[in-house]
Amino acid sequence: VQLQASGGGLVQPGGSLKLSCVASGIIFRVASMAWYRQAPGKQRELVASIGSRFGTSYADSVKGRFTISRDNAKNTVYLQMNSLKSEDTAVYYCNVGYNGGDYWGQGTQVTVSS
Repeated sequence: VQLQASGGGLVQPGGSLKLSCVASGIIFRVASMAWYRQAPGKQRELVASIGSRFGTSYADSVKGRFTISRDNAKNTVYLQMNSLKSEDTAVYYCNVGYNGGDYWGQGTQVTVSS
């Protein structure tokens, strides 16, 4: 199983970014996917998740600003991040639990700063 995340970068407060994560080695359409983040000195936290039937859930801190989606034809999960705040600065990780294993992408840095 491999997860390849991309799309991070430096953005000003109030700006937007869209993260992508391409999965391989799994039957993507049956997998529940998630995005986590870890800020310096803090524990990794769940940001958003999307099930195989496209049900979604979000951390309270990102509700109304972030949108998780998936494209099963491309084996890709996305995280659209709008109205970014400095507290969104973190390394963002793609995650999938599959066949009893827990798999992580390499992480992509998101920095929100003026």
